[in-house]
Amino acid sequence: MSSKEPQSRPKAKQVSIEIPKDLIAVYSNVAFISHTPAEIVIDFAQVLPRMPKGSVMSRVIMSPIHAKMLRRALGQNIDKYEQQFGEIRMPTQSPLADQLFRFPPSDNPNEDDDHKD
Repeated sequence: MSSKEPQSRPKAKQVSIEIPKDLIAVYSNVAFISHTPAEIVIDFAQVLPRMPKGSVMSRVIMSPIHAKMLRRALGQNIDKYEQQFGEIRMPTQSPLADQLFRFPPSDNPNEDDDHKD
């Protein structure tokens, strides 16, 4: 075979994925990410306004290579989203963590703003 001849690429396998009819979708506005040498663990949580505690709604464990592929796919989808709907503006006034976890001012002047137990 000469070096000028095109090499044939293996055909990509198609995988069929079923979504169970009773699958319950959950909303998450917070993610906690940790890792071991072999795994990336993402805990998707929900923190609601004026609630002192949030709840982990789902945990996803994946290999580092699959996490990197997910990062690439998310980036591509965010780019497509912004092309269609405009730029997603990120908060710039304070650190993102402060915006996610700061409680809004209370309507009740007698309520402790720190929400101490």
